[in-house]
Amino acid sequence: MKTTVSLVLGSGGARGYSHIGIIEELNRRGYEIVCIAGSSMGALVGGIYAAGRLEQYSDWVTSLRRMDVFKLMDLTLRGEGTIRGDRLLTKLHDIAGNPLIQELPIAYTAVATDLTHQKEVWFQKGLMFDAIRASIAVPGFFTPVIEEDRVLVDGGVLNPIPIIPTVAAHADLIIAVDLNADAQRHRVSLPDTRYLEQSGFSDEWQLDQKYESRSEASKAGGRNLSPHKATGRIDVLFNSVEVMQESLGKYKVAGYPPDLLIGIPKDACRFYEFHRAREMIELGRHLAQESLRQMERSMR
Repeated sequence: MKTTVSLVLGSGGARGYSHIGIIEELNRRGYEIVCIAGSSMGALVGGIYAAGRLEQYSDWVTSLRRMDVFKLMDLTLRGEGTIRGDRLLTKLHDIAGNPLIQELPIAYTAVATDLTHQKEVWFQKGLMFDAIRASIAVPGFFTPVIEEDRVLVDGGVLNPIPIIPTVAAHADLIIAVDLNADAQRHRVSLPDTRYLEQSGFSDEWQLDQKYESRSEASKAGGRNLSPHKATGRIDVLFNSVEVMQESLGKYKVAGYPPDLLIGIPKDACRFYEFHRAREMIELGRHLAQESLRQMERSMR
């Protein structure tokens, strides 16, 4: 008998491709996913998996180059968002159709945020891509979905890791994926110790010359020793979203801890780098292997 899993797929832009690798690893190890809840990119990947089209979706996104991603962006001058999302949804319809959520073989919840009433919205019935379109409407990026008295945007605004919708499935395990986990490696500014083994004016001068030469050589070779930090408007917008979602995610996990939390480092790729699917899928697979291996050892 297979171990059943309720899977919670978090929001985090292009890092959401890692959900694909995690799902593939769960299946490879013999787990049975019986329930999925997701916000934003988590809702998209989760819905496509529930519809049985994850392999086709993976094949498509791993073929996308930077220019292909740009061509999918049907820009608009409307003030409430930059991208309508019609081209993207058309392609997703071609891949997965547009089934009714209540007819999917796996229990599925897409989480969006109702700005008008300031609350979460759980889509558990109706057309799947209506739910996904609302859940992925990142404020300032995708235009919101307006329904009568509701303005619906990205589920990650209020709940980037929607654990509660999966509880009713009573699966053996609840496994959640956090796309805004702490970076694995932190850069530390070390003190300048290059003079400790040198003495005298001439030694210091010669050492300075060596460092200057190395610096010039690095520049000539195209290597920048200091990390580039983008500070454009898009970066500021998405960095703000990520800070918010990281804080909210910790709160949600603390309120209802899953049996296993798989963390994707927030510095793995930028929010909008949707041309990096292949490496994000592999990262998700690798981190899932590590996390599941540790969990399985502890349960024996």
